[in-house]
Order: sequence, then structure tokens, then C-alpha cells
Amino acid sequence: MSRALLSLLLVAALFLWAGLVVGISFLEAPLKFTAPHITTVLGVGIGRIVFAALNKLELGLCAVGLLSAAGLRAPARVWWGLGVLSLILLVQTVGLLPALDARALALQAGREVAPTLLHPTYIGLEITKLLTLLYTGSTAFYWLLQPAPAAVGAVQPRPAVFS
Repeated sequence: MSRALLSLLLVAALFLWAGLVVGISFLEAPLKFTAPHITTVLGVGIGRIVFAALNKLELGLCAVGLLSAAGLRAPARVWWGLGVLSLILLVQTVGLLPALDARALALQAGREVAPTLLHPTYIGLEITKLLTLLYTGSTAFYWLLQPAPAAVGAVQPRPAVFS
């Protein structure tokens, strides 16, 4: 794959992912509960479906970012961001989303659910994820704007001399 295509995939995946987080986690999720006739139970049911779909998209975008960075031999500062994003996504996918899903199902079944720190933890991770996506996307974009280093042994063009 060409460097240009890998560069586009890396930056697009990170900023598309950031847009999804803003649109779903910070706009759709809280706003749906302000709509007329949307009960908590109905809103939670919608949320289960939306966040399951978002998680699948995030896993795909994370994979695109990791594979593109590997193909580009991205610098450590880009890998640091991708590592943080992968860790957050792992915690959300394996730990938080199943627990939140179980609570949502209990609520839909009419059972009482005790307050927990699951939602505040998820929100904190979403804020951290968004900031890391913006940092990593900007860092990758800036790095990709820099001229590529010349290959070892390549003939360097001579600077033009103006008289």
C-alpha cells in the first residue's frame, strides 16, 4: 500500500473516530432523554443498540489506525496515543460495556438497579479517549506533513545556486 494511502487511512480513522465519539457519546446519548415521550427504559434500550454499534465501529477504526501506523513506521508519539486508545477501548469492550448492558437489561426487565460508578467511569474514559484521539490525529497529521527522510545512500539533489 502506498504511503499516501496509509497516511490518509491513519489520519481519517483517528478524526472519524473522534467525530463518532462526539456525536454519539456527547450529543446523542444525553439528548435522547430530553425528547418527548422517551422514557428512561426506552432511552436505555436505544443506548444499548447505539453503543454496541459504536463499539464495533471503534474496533474497526482502531485496527485501521494500528495497521496504518505499522505500515508507515510511525514515530513513538503516534504509537503512544494508539496504545492509550487501544487500552481504553479494551477496558470499555471487555469490562464496562458488558456490565452496563447487564444493568440496562435489568432496568428494562423492571428491576431496580443500584447506583454504581460504571457510567462516570465510562464518561471519564470517553473524555480521555476524545482528547487522545485529537492529540494522536493532530500528531500523526503534523508528522506526515514533514518531508520523508532520504533513503540511505540516495543521491541528494544539489541546491540551486542563484546569482
